[in-house]
Amino acid sequence: MKKSSRIAVGVAGAAAGYVAVFVLFSILDVGNRADPIMSGLLGVFFYSPMGATAGALLANWLVARMGKDAGHGSIAGNSLKSVGILALLCLAGVAAYIAYAYATATPWLNPNGGNPLLVFEVRLPAGVTVPTSAQAIGIELQTDLNTMPGEVTPAAFHRDGDQPVIAGEVELAFRTLHRQLAVTIQGQPSRVYPIDLTARAPHTPELGPWRRLSDGSEILYRAKWPGRT
Repeated sequence: MKKSSRIAVGVAGAAAGYVAVFVLFSILDVGNRADPIMSGLLGVFFYSPMGATAGALLANWLVARMGKDAGHGSIAGNSLKSVGILALLCLAGVAAYIAYAYATATPWLNPNGGNPLLVFEVRLPAGVTVPTSAQAIGIELQTDLNTMPGEVTPAAFHRDGDQPVIAGEVELAFRTLHRQLAVTIQGQPSRVYPIDLTARAPHTPELGPWRRLSDGSEILYRAKWPGRT
């Protein structure tokens, strides 16, 4: 067996030994019941590493016993390398978890200031009248975390054949998968459009495809981050 394979087996043995001792430690309730935190720390950082070392030694000893080639390092040396690799993997996992926890500690999309915008256009069915006053059109972004009023941009209103198109924007404040845009035009039923963006709503330079509602109206949109076009 190649040396790298032996070390890999040792890593598996070390991991199994670590978990086995930790589980045994928990089942037997070893430690000071008056100080469960210290007992837990002893289990994680003292007893379980001893189990990992024993598991690596046992795995490498078994491989050496079954193998026909003996020139790939000593059992102790390979075991030490296996435990070291396992420790590095654990440290990498802890670092990744800390980075993830820090990044998701707050649901704000841009905690440093300047929220991104949802830029949208709504193409209404033919025959629908669009009010000339922007105040007669209500825009509201609805999420499971908040609601946010939006604004229309009358200068960007246009027609696509016989269908009127309104345009506007609204701030995206939070990371969430549950977003919808409510568009209310005076004298017409409210229209609610699902917004299919990822939780982080990355910047996109162009509007996406049209998405149709059951009443024949359609919406397209994109996320626009501060300082980008």
